[in-house]
Amino acid sequence: MSSLAMPSHQPICPLDGQKRPPYSFDSEDTCLERLQGAKDAFLQWRRVPVKERIKRVQQLQEVLQTHEQSWAELMTLEMGKLPKEAQAEIRKCESLCAWYGAQAERLLQDQPLPADEGNRFLTYQPLGPVMAIMPWNFPFWQVFRAAVPALLAGNTMLLKHAPNVPGCSDALAEAFGSCFPAGVFQQIKAEDATVSTLIADPRLRGVCLTGSDKAGRAIGEQAGRHLKPIVLELGGSDPYLVLEDADLEVALKHCIRGRMRNNGQSCIAAKRMIVHSQLHDAFVEQLSARAAEYHWGNPHDAGVNQAPMARHDLRDALHHQVMRSVEAGATLLCGGEIPEHPGAFYPVTILTDVQPGMPAFDEELFGPVFVVIRGESEQQMIDLANQTRYGLGAAVFSKDTTRARQIAREELAAGCCSVNAPVSSDPRIPFGGIYDSGMGRELGAAGLYSFCNWKTVLVNDG
Repeated sequence: MSSLAMPSHQPICPLDGQKRPPYSFDSEDTCLERLQGAKDAFLQWRRVPVKERIKRVQQLQEVLQTHEQSWAELMTLEMGKLPKEAQAEIRKCESLCAWYGAQAERLLQDQPLPADEGNRFLTYQPLGPVMAIMPWNFPFWQVFRAAVPALLAGNTMLLKHAPNVPGCSDALAEAFGSCFPAGVFQQIKAEDATVSTLIADPRLRGVCLTGSDKAGRAIGEQAGRHLKPIVLELGGSDPYLVLEDADLEVALKHCIRGRMRNNGQSCIAAKRMIVHSQLHDAFVEQLSARAAEYHWGNPHDAGVNQAPMARHDLRDALHHQVMRSVEAGATLLCGGEIPEHPGAFYPVTILTDVQPGMPAFDEELFGPVFVVIRGESEQQMIDLANQTRYGLGAAVFSKDTTRARQIAREELAAGCCSVNAPVSSDPRIPFGGIYDSGMGRELGAAGLYSFCNWKTVLVNDG
């Protein structure tokens, strides 16, 4: 098979619609060879002291700093990210390396456990080769948050990245390859059938995926069939509750920030703004005024503060969701038109009068679309927030932080909740969702242990 010509994918530049160099898939034989290489490397890497692994991560941080500007530009070219956001993404990867570099030795130490006689302890032992199936929206951050803790724990990794960011995948392979022994981190450019073959292979010991809930179901089913541990970070329809006593300026600021980060292409973006009727009209009026301040275009051009979406098909799918919502009774206040431009642009769009049953309420809208829902009471707003199959992030805005804290803690069905702030990820804090937003946790100590054998050992001196 490896001698045959392999299928390829044709990436399209989201900035101008021009074709990029084709992305050729690796053969199944090549991917299996790399899996064997990952297994061989694991037998050595797992015995490398944690201090030495940490040194490799510190070297990785230095590599990021060296290439910060060029790799940020690569993200802008391949998936359309604003340059300042791309640079911030690289720096966030640097902060992740710094945090795990400072904490990994402590977190991976053996932990004493109760014992009636002798002594018992808990030790965190690596599982083996892990495959990371990663998305395009944060092409560096998503990989780093999966790979760094997995490698520090002593595992090895195969990266299967999104086909529309091949340059980013190559850069990541270069970065990790320059800091870690051969075979510890490798990229594979695999088709879906090859991914299934790898999951079924007993040499692969775990899978992590960031992507859609559709992809999560497919990978989860395959991993379950072969009893492979998985971490799934999937989509979201994050509700932001603006209570009647909220500071309107604070709520607007963070709802806009939460929606427009990465041009709305984030699992934890503010997807549904549920605003109390006492503030609804003022919120919509001011939101409309601020939406007019966004100007789409080439991210490198002066005055442009809204980048294109990452792919034309994703832009078209988003537009279809908007139009179906309008047909179902939603009000289109602004946007909602595909510009006559070869790039994958979509203007800031505001939908009001959104109700359950509409795509804008029931589905994940991945892009710069504000969905505003009127709420009449605290309980109704909570019920609307939880009326979703997702459970990734949620936020509450209120001047009464005790009240908002109780709602966030007790009432909202989500893995990550914020009060008077947008939902965000942080290297120090466990991150993940529930229900159709996935399972397992990344980041923090939890991320370090995701692909570990929590082994208990009893030592009796006899």
